[in-house]
Amino acid sequence: MGVVSVTTADEYTKLISSSRLSVAIFSADSAEQCKQVADVAADLAGKPEYADVQFLSVPAEELSEISLKHQIEAVPTVIFFRGGSAVDRIDGVDIAAFTAKCAKLVGVVASDKEKLEERLRALINRHPVMIFMKGTRDAPRCGFSKQLIAIVNETGISYDTFDILTDEDVRQGLKTFSDWPTYPQVYAKGELIGGLDIIKELVASGELKETLSG
Repeated sequence: MGVVSVTTADEYTKLISSSRLSVAIFSADSAEQCKQVADVAADLAGKPEYADVQFLSVPAEELSEISLKHQIEAVPTVIFFRGGSAVDRIDGVDIAAFTAKCAKLVGVVASDKEKLEERLRALINRHPVMIFMKGTRDAPRCGFSKQLIAIVNETGISYDTFDILTDEDVRQGLKTFSDWPTYPQVYAKGELIGGLDIIKELVASGELKETLSG
């Protein structure tokens, strides 16, 4: 079924009044962080265990009366409904909470692999630019990580880091999850850009800042 785009207030009211679980994602095209939640929703919508769930994309600005009614102060905001009644809510981007709440409300028991993938997806989306490295930005613990941080610092772009040496599950799991066997790894808006060699290539072509800022 995929994610249903809601266009009118009447359509919205009818859909959330269903006895099925409805996941209403209030979003705006101008807010790029909304795409992170939408992508995860589309992924869940394609899984058989979520076949009875309605994932709804609700334009918060166009349907302002509904947004006001639900006290939507920022996007994305996700509200879970059954039979027209709200049963849970998430304000802001929290991919781990989104997938966990969907699973809980549907009664899906996640495997250890699925739990790790949810955690990795949440980490990758923790900041628009995420760097998984050995050590921290202030104290890199390998030459490759040190070189990468120096290059990214020169762009002036804001970023966050995760020290893979502090968590073996993330260190090993991310290699498989992203099909990239080495570190450091750089992600922009949830998408893998690559490692140090790729970053150097982007520097040489003058495309690094644009690639990271999207």
